[in-house]
Amino acid sequence: MRVFSLESVIDEFEELTKDAGQQQRETLRKILEQNGEAEYLQKLGLGGRTDPESFKACVPLVTHSDLDPFIQRIANGDTSPILTGKPIRSISLSSGTTQGKPKLLPFTDELVQSTMQIYRTSFAFRNREYPIGNGKALQFIYSSKQVQTKGGLIATTATTNVYRTEQFKCTMKDIQSQCCSPDEVIFGSDFQQSLYCHLLCGLIYSDEVQFVFSTFAHSIVHAFRKFEDVWEELCEDIRTGVLSSRITVPSMRAAVSKLLRPSPDLADSIYNKCTRLSNWYGVIQELWPNAKYVYGIMTGSMEPYLNKLRHYAGSLPLMSADYGSSEGWIGANVNPSLPPESVTFAVLPNIGYFEFIPLEKPVGQETEISKATIHYIEGEPVGLTEVEVGKEYEIAFTNFAGLYRYRLGDVLRVAGFHNSTPELQFICRRSLVLSINIDKNTEKDLQLAVEEAAKLLAVEKLEVVDFTSHVDTSMEPGHYVIFWELSSDAATEEVLHSCCNCLDMSFVDAGYVSSRKVGAIGPLELCIVRKGTFHKIMDHYLDLGGAMSQFKTPRFVGQSNIKVLQILNRNVTECYFSTAYGI
Repeated sequence: MRVFSLESVIDEFEELTKDAGQQQRETLRKILEQNGEAEYLQKLGLGGRTDPESFKACVPLVTHSDLDPFIQRIANGDTSPILTGKPIRSISLSSGTTQGKPKLLPFTDELVQSTMQIYRTSFAFRNREYPIGNGKALQFIYSSKQVQTKGGLIATTATTNVYRTEQFKCTMKDIQSQCCSPDEVIFGSDFQQSLYCHLLCGLIYSDEVQFVFSTFAHSIVHAFRKFEDVWEELCEDIRTGVLSSRITVPSMRAAVSKLLRPSPDLADSIYNKCTRLSNWYGVIQELWPNAKYVYGIMTGSMEPYLNKLRHYAGSLPLMSADYGSSEGWIGANVNPSLPPESVTFAVLPNIGYFEFIPLEKPVGQETEISKATIHYIEGEPVGLTEVEVGKEYEIAFTNFAGLYRYRLGDVLRVAGFHNSTPELQFICRRSLVLSINIDKNTEKDLQLAVEEAAKLLAVEKLEVVDFTSHVDTSMEPGHYVIFWELSSDAATEEVLHSCCNCLDMSFVDAGYVSSRKVGAIGPLELCIVRKGTFHKIMDHYLDLGGAMSQFKTPRFVGQSNIKVLQILNRNVTECYFSTAYGI
C-alpha cells in the first residue's frame, strides 16, 4: 500500500507550477541562506543577500573546471564550509564518457530528496496514463564500485549514491513495482553476472512483470542483445532449477538460487516463444505479456538505440524517463504518451534555481565564433518564467549541493509551458564533437549523418550496432574518422564505400562542406570494427569504476583518450575513404 496518493502528487505539482517565478525566488533564498557561510559565496561578496538580482551580479556563470579546485579540497578531506554550509559526506562521479574521465561532484541529502520528488512526480503522471498494479518490474539496474577519496569520502556514481539510501528503497516500494532481482544482483560485483541474473529473474516472474526499465535505453538494448546469446542457457536453468555455473559471485548465486525451482512448463513456454520469433522482433512483449511499457532515458546520445529498442519492444510503448544529469535533476516527464523523439520535461521550480542562456545561430557561417560557443551566439541569461516558446537555450543551474550558476552544456528548446513552468525538449550537448578547420559538427550532426548512411545498410538487412568518431590530424589535411560496429560482416565493399560517401555528404555544416571542397579537410574515413569492440569500450569504463546504469558510448574520442583509441584501432578490420567530393 502506498503511503501517499498519486493524485496528491499531481495536485502538489500543479500547485508548485502555478507561480513558478515565486517558487524560484523562494528556492534561491533557501539555497543561499543554507549555504551562506560557504567560502565560495563569501568571497564573491553577496554579504547575506538572497535576491536574484544580487546573486546574478555577484556570482559568475561557471563550468565544472571552475569549481573543480574547490571540490578537490572537499574530496581531500577539508571539512570547512567550502561550497556548502554543511560538510559534504560523499562524492558523485559522472560517467566520464564525455570528457574521458569522471568528474567529481558534491552529493547531499537534498539531491536525494529532489530525486525522490522527480520519481514520484513522473510516476504519478505515468501511472495515470498506463496504470499498473502491485506486480514486479524487470529492471536492468546496477550499482558501481565504491571508492574512498583521499579525505575518506565515499565516491561512486550518482545513481549508486541514491540506491544506497533508505529514502530510495522506501520510495521505490511506494511508487512502483518491486524489482524482480534481489539486491545481491543489483549490487553485485560483476556486471555480466548481474545482467544474466536480471534476465533470469525477469523470466521467473514473467507473468508478474508490469514494465521494463533501465536508466538508459542503451542498457535495455544491450541486455536483449545478450539475451539472444544466452536464452537457451536461461531456459535450462529454469527447467532444472539449477543456476548456471557462470554465476560465481557467492552472494548473487545464493540469492538467485533461492528463487529457482524446477519449472519445465515455463522453460518450454519460453523456448517455444523464442523459436517462433522472427529476428527477435517483439521479444519483450512476447515473454512479458503483462508489461505495459518500456521505460528509460531515450533522448540525446540514447536516440541511436531507439530503432533497435522498438524492434525488441514490438507494439509496447517506449517512454522516456526524466531529465537530469550527474549534477542534479531538472525536469519530469509529465506527458508520458509522447514518443521519445518528442518528449518534453517540465521543470520542477523548487529543486534548484534555473537560468537560461539564449542561443541564436549566426546569420552567416563566416561569423567568427569561438570553440566555446559552437553554432551559437549567446544572449544574457533569463529566468525560468522568462523563456520563450520555440527558442533554444543553454541551462545553468544552482542547487543545494554547492553548484552555483553551473553551466550544464545542454541545448534545450522550449516546447511550451505547464502552468507557468516551461516544458523543455533536449536538443543536444553543446560540446564540440568534430572540428578541424572552420567546420563545427555536434553529436546531433554526427547522429543524423550515421542515420542517413545506415539506410543503405538497412536495404541489405544490416544495422549499425554502435558508432563513435575521431578527428585525425596526424597528417595534413586532417579528416574525420567514423568507427562502425555492424550486426554482421556480410556487408560488401561496394555498400560500405557507398556508406562512407553518404556519411561525408551528410555533414551539411557550411564550414565542413566548403573545407572539403577546397581540400582543407581530407576525405572522411569509415572504419569497420570487430563485433564486440564497443563492449570492450564499455568494459574499460566499468573497470574505471563506472556503472552500467550510467554508461553512455562516447560519440567523440579525442586524442587524449588514448585507451579507447587503442581499443578502436586494434579492432579495425576494414577502412574506406570517401570519394564524394572527388578529392
